[in-house]
Amino acid sequence: MLKFYYSLAPNPMKVALFLEEVGLPYEPIPVDTRKGEQHASAFTALNPNAKVPVIVDDGTTVFDSNAILLYLAEKTGQFLPAAQDRGPALSWLMFVASGVGPFSGQSVHFKHYAPEPVPYAINRYDFEAWRHWKILNAHLADRPWMISERYTLLDMAVWGWARALPFALGGVEAWAQLPHVKRLFDAVNERPAAQRAAAIKDRYAFKTEMDDEARRAMFPQNERLKA
Repeated sequence: MLKFYYSLAPNPMKVALFLEEVGLPYEPIPVDTRKGEQHASAFTALNPNAKVPVIVDDGTTVFDSNAILLYLAEKTGQFLPAAQDRGPALSWLMFVASGVGPFSGQSVHFKHYAPEPVPYAINRYDFEAWRHWKILNAHLADRPWMISERYTLLDMAVWGWARALPFALGGVEAWAQLPHVKRLFDAVNERPAAQRAAAIKDRYAFKTEMDDEARRAMFPQNERLKA
């Protein structure tokens, strides 16, 4: 059975959604990042980058959420874009991977988790996160889904990060400026598979405290500041 190493962060959740959409049997294996489980040698043997998600499928290990989405889509033949849309779909998938995700993540970090406020960093990452989300919003203004006029793995990739959008951009008020992204987000949320994916939170009680242990595990770079 396919093994799925996960947390409740945006990237693992989009893989959870795909697995639920296609009905592939899988074993969910929680990796509690606030406890530092991502740094255990058994896990870094699967992903040297010490990040979730990871899947192990009949001896094949795949890490990075967008690589996993592509692997599963090709394996199952489901939720791939039409052949003529493959180029644009890959472009938008990499846009999410290299832009939306990293800038939203850094916006979250400097707004909520940095040891002290850094106005330059807060401004830069908030600006870039907004810029990327507004590009997506404009793209969605005249189409129901990201590509091919139908639901694909690309919409799942957007959904994963859209779940964290208010936290990254300053609250639920952010949705008012991104109505087309919100429409896509709501449409995905209505799908039974999305509801099953969201319910994965009930399978394991992840640590929620951002204490010294969690900060050491999630932000090991801070240890250098103590030297």
